[in-house]
Amino acid sequence: MTETYYNPFAPGFTDDPYPHYAELRDAAPIQDHPLGFWVVSRHADVTAVLRAGLSVETRHLGPNPVLMRIREAAGNRSWRGDGLSMLDRDAPDHTRLRGLVAKVFTPRAIAALEPEIVALVDTALDGLANAGGGDLVEVLAFPLPFAVINNMLGMPPTDAGRVRELTGTVVRSLEPVADPQVAAEVMAADIELGELVADVIAWKRAHPADDLLTALIRAENEGEVLSDEELVAQVVLLYVAGHETTVNLISNGVVALLRNPDQLAALRADQDLVPNAVEELLRYDSPVQSSRRVTTAEFELGGHTIPAGTFVIANLGSANTDERFWGPDAAELRLDRSNARAHVSFGAGPHHCLGAALARLEGRVAIGRLVDRFPDLALAGPVRWNGRINLRGAAEVPITT
Repeated sequence: MTETYYNPFAPGFTDDPYPHYAELRDAAPIQDHPLGFWVVSRHADVTAVLRAGLSVETRHLGPNPVLMRIREAAGNRSWRGDGLSMLDRDAPDHTRLRGLVAKVFTPRAIAALEPEIVALVDTALDGLANAGGGDLVEVLAFPLPFAVINNMLGMPPTDAGRVRELTGTVVRSLEPVADPQVAAEVMAADIELGELVADVIAWKRAHPADDLLTALIRAENEGEVLSDEELVAQVVLLYVAGHETTVNLISNGVVALLRNPDQLAALRADQDLVPNAVEELLRYDSPVQSSRRVTTAEFELGGHTIPAGTFVIANLGSANTDERFWGPDAAELRLDRSNARAHVSFGAGPHHCLGAALARLEGRVAIGRLVDRFPDLALAGPVRWNGRINLRGAAEVPITT
């Protein structure tokens, strides 16, 4: 009997990873992978890993052949602010950084964005209506969150096309990158984006305004402020995470609805279903497929002992479709699912996504208004996926209205 190993490089995986996840949940739900890391695939175990307070700092890793190859491919350099963003820090640094950002990323501030988001969505839908359709990603799913995070931060006029290109490259640092050319491209983009953000911060110091970036510059908590390097790292993180994941939520969500016409009809018949529908769409096809942790001591999980210094992949996409938690219809889209919000698409525990409320708001407005406006909405051709393992999403969704 051939053992089932987690293999995100298998043909067809990035188009549809869920059959492979089902195999893992059945055959190897907690797996000591031969390449030197562990993979956890069931909802209960993934939740336990996320809530356990494990480290996110790679300095705690023991010898790891995969990490060594990635570092060698990057010229033994690192990216994403050299671990300065809150995504890559443990407490107390994570607590301090998150607290400072959270002071200006409040529920009230997010709720106040709704009129702007509605206007942006309606403008995009006008374009789709006038053209009779188009690429959903190009017209709506990408421009909306990109414009929102730009406006939130109060970015001065910049080359939006170049910033989009840079963030699209930088986000590949969240993928398994062992190709020297790709690693070099990520490093170069990270440096350029960091320099761009540093220039913007310097400009913003001289031109303060009522925006997120000015608030971050001024943010203080019990005498603690962000250093210049930390400020750049948090802004780059907000820039990248603030739109890349929401692109997947909108595009993957619409694809799921168009492939499940009974659920689309139910949503059209009851707009009050939209908030729960967004939760179910987040569960059904997660915008982020995995999260990583590092053990700093032996960690007991499901009868297994994971050694200290081990890289652990928490398989979010698999947890979200685990029949043991969701029931026999776990693989089905059901917009009225009563516990849909129990998904782990935003993580859990100390590193739960700070931007979850913004993503939910953008998803509700974009998907709700799109479905309501176009009763004849349909796919106009095959969906093209972006080829990513972690931030897996649709790269092109041709639709007719």
